[in-house]
Amino acid sequence: MFIEPKYNKGWIEVICGSMFSGKTEELIRRIKRAKIANLNVRIFKPKMETRYDNVKVVSHDSNSIDSFPVDHSLEILQWIDEVEVVGIDEAQFFDEGLPEVCDKLANMGKRVVIAGLDMDYLAKPFGRMPDLMAMAEYVTKVHAICMCCGDVAQYSYRFTKSGGQVVLGEKDQYEPRCRTCYTKGMATQQAGKRR
Repeated sequence: MFIEPKYNKGWIEVICGSMFSGKTEELIRRIKRAKIANLNVRIFKPKMETRYDNVKVVSHDSNSIDSFPVDHSLEILQWIDEVEVVGIDEAQFFDEGLPEVCDKLANMGKRVVIAGLDMDYLAKPFGRMPDLMAMAEYVTKVHAICMCCGDVAQYSYRFTKSGGQVVLGEKDQYEPRCRTCYTKGMATQQAGKRR
C-alpha cells in the first residue's frame, strides 16, 4: 500500500509489473488524485509509444490523460518549471539518462511517478527499470491474471521470439502468464511451436 509522505519534499515512486497488469491505470489514478489536490502535474511518455494515441497516455482499459511525448529523457527537464508532480509512462523504453533525470527531479522537490515493465518477454530486467526501482522510495509491483490458468501473472509472454527486445504490440502478440505457464510456453516455443 502506497502512503504519501507528510512533508513537501521530492521522492520517486515506481509502478512495475508485466503487460496487462494495470501499471498505466495506476499511474493515471495517482496523477488524477494529484490534480484533484490542485497540484500542477505533467506526464511524459516516449515518442515511440503510439499504440493507442500519439499524445495521450492510455491504459488498456481506455482511460487516458494528456502527456508530452519526448525523444530523450533530458527533454523532461525543459517542461517542469511549475510542475509539482511528474508522471513518466513506459519508462523501460527511455534512454539510459532517465534515472539521473528522475533523481534530479526528486532533488528539486518534485514527486516523480514512474510506470514501466520490470521484465522483457525473456524475463530479463528491462531497460533502466532496475535502476529506477533501486533508487525509488516506493515500489509497487502490480500483477495481471494468467491467460492460461487464471493464477497471478508476472511475466509478459510473447508468442514469437522474432523482432528483438522491443516489439510494440497488444493481445495479438503478448499475454500475461504465471511462472509455470510462462516456463511451459517458452519451452514449447523453443521446440518450434507457437504456444
